[in-house]
Amino acid sequence: MASSHLAATTESLALAMEAKNPSDSISILYRVLEDPSSSPEALRMKEQAITNLTDLLRQENRGEDLRNLLTQLRPFFSLIPKAKTAKIVRGILDAVAKIPGTSDLQIALCKEMVQWTRAEKRTFLRQRVEARLAALLMENKEYSEALILLSSLVKEVRRLDDKLLLVDIDLLESKLHFSLRNLPKAKAALTAARTAANAIYVPPAQQGAIDLQSGILHAEEKDYKTAYSYFFEAFESFNALEDPKAVFSLKYMLLCKIMVNQADDVGGIISSKAGLQYVGPDLDAMKAVADAHSKRSLKLFETALRDYKAQLEEDPIIHRHLQSLYDTLLEQNLGRLIEPFSRVEIAHIAELIELPIDHVERKLSQMILDKKFAGTLDQGVGCLIIFEDPKTDAIYPATLETISNTGKVVDSLFVRSAKIMA
Repeated sequence: MASSHLAATTESLALAMEAKNPSDSISILYRVLEDPSSSPEALRMKEQAITNLTDLLRQENRGEDLRNLLTQLRPFFSLIPKAKTAKIVRGILDAVAKIPGTSDLQIALCKEMVQWTRAEKRTFLRQRVEARLAALLMENKEYSEALILLSSLVKEVRRLDDKLLLVDIDLLESKLHFSLRNLPKAKAALTAARTAANAIYVPPAQQGAIDLQSGILHAEEKDYKTAYSYFFEAFESFNALEDPKAVFSLKYMLLCKIMVNQADDVGGIISSKAGLQYVGPDLDAMKAVADAHSKRSLKLFETALRDYKAQLEEDPIIHRHLQSLYDTLLEQNLGRLIEPFSRVEIAHIAELIELPIDHVERKLSQMILDKKFAGTLDQGVGCLIIFEDPKTDAIYPATLETISNTGKVVDSLFVRSAKIMA
């Protein structure tokens, strides 16, 4: 960074824009920020210089420089209104977030800013930075630390009655509890977010996030039809904003169709006007799963899971439901294959279903324990022995019914005799 400063004027900003390469532009903008002038015009030019510098550093993927910039600007923040300070800080944090692989840097940066905002008593900005920090900790799977931070933050924000921030925090809390598999608390936090959202105007992106979380929770409870309607609402919100989250909403819509045995509808949704905008590996993965489900083919299902591992296995929501779907398909296929037999080699069943023997054996033993069919595994000879379902003798229920009716007759006669005697 050059030692001599440049005057904070439109000419200096134009000079930075006209520089031949980004490094020269960045150097000029740093010199503009060194201008000691604090006149209203100079401050306005410096704000513009900070915006331009932030964009250039982001384009160059210079995350550490953005961190240092935020520290360097602290004296400048005392000269401008708090609202403008909050805007600049959030802008720099957003810029760092757009640089790949900066998760740890973002957490460290947020912690630094929380300390500074506490020292400067900037409550409004601190609460927003803490909410962002909690989200980053959750993404980093540091759930306990995120939960401690959110618990204190939500009490403070409720006391101040900042509805817009409260919606964000409640929604974040719902996601956090869902990640910890605490469904009742996740639902309670989402209900609180909806209640706060009903009292104010909520931006479409935030409303889409609420609908998306609602769909995820309903899908977790196997209420796929309601989940589909929420995912559709979220998709419409994100699609109108051209938000990348739209493709996730669309994926979950297709998942719901598959889980309610309407896999044939998947192709129609993908080929619709809205669906065609998002054609790519994510939708191809769901199409492959839908085809496997329609054909009741475990081999095609496993091929889809292998070919689209990033889209299916690495998405925790998709993976959880597809695991359940895979188990159901496997049970249906095994049930159909063993039906004609009373005694059959496990190796033969594995060959018919085209799966490893140990995998089939483990699933058959689970089905026997779950009483899906009556049988036993003879592991000495590698056979499955299937018992005939014992037929219940009809005489026993009939006898019980007769005794019950006789009891009613005796009770009725006793009541009548008591009346006569009276």
